[in-house]
Amino acid sequence: MKWSALSRIVRGASMSLVLGVVSGCAGMHTQHSTTSVVDYLYPNAKNEPVAEQGVPVLSLPMRVGIAFVPERGGSTLSEAKKNELLEKVATNFRKLDFIKSIDIIPSPYLTPQGGFQNLDQIRTMHGIEAITLVSYDQKQFTDEGVASIVYWTIVGAYIIPAEKNSTYTMVDAVIMHIPSRKMLFRAPGTSQIKGHSTPINLSEELRADSEKGFNEAVDRMIPNLEQQLAAFQEKVKASPEEYQVVRSDSGSRGGGAFDALTALLVGLLVAGGAWWSRRP
Repeated sequence: MKWSALSRIVRGASMSLVLGVVSGCAGMHTQHSTTSVVDYLYPNAKNEPVAEQGVPVLSLPMRVGIAFVPERGGSTLSEAKKNELLEKVATNFRKLDFIKSIDIIPSPYLTPQGGFQNLDQIRTMHGIEAITLVSYDQKQFTDEGVASIVYWTIVGAYIIPAEKNSTYTMVDAVIMHIPSRKMLFRAPGTSQIKGHSTPINLSEELRADSEKGFNEAVDRMIPNLEQQLAAFQEKVKASPEEYQVVRSDSGSRGGGAFDALTALLVGLLVAGGAWWSRRP
């Protein structure tokens, strides 16, 4: 038997042995963290939402709040990271004419399963009319051994155990009109990240992938929010019976009446002053 043929046989047998070792070490581990808008808003009614309080009255320009839905257990995101992500969303909407302000609501102000009673408290404290509630669902899978790194040397195979990591993230923004208890619109953003790491730096890689997943999901959610906002504006125009718009800025429909009344009062004062000056 030639040396090349023998080498192929030995190599094939070694590969089979390696695959057997690798597959024998395989095992799936999962990390899952999630928050739910439904669980927060309707804690006592799984399939029975709170009755709406009539037609939403939208006062333009609006003061809006934005916050992450509170976690019932431990938090995957730090408060600093939450503020960073919320600020990224808020910055894209502060430039809109009908937005007066967007306040980032700190997480401690939201109570797990607080419902609309909690939102009413936040509305009073911050003077907001609507709030953007951001929830998330992130799953991280670690497939041990399947992605083991195999190095061939002159004496055989050298195996370095590694992990195959997959991080799936979804971020969802729901805009609620607090007084009417009505959802105005919503938009999601998703991310999928795949990577490899050795067991030594597995935890660091998973944390990095988790953060990257949230960044990507929020970046993809923002244009979806813009699209849904444009669609909502058209819906308000097309269905005036469903939404009442009241403008409080200088360009509002009530501004003309106010200006006319002011002009009338000024005219009366001027006329009165002229009459008084002509008195003997």
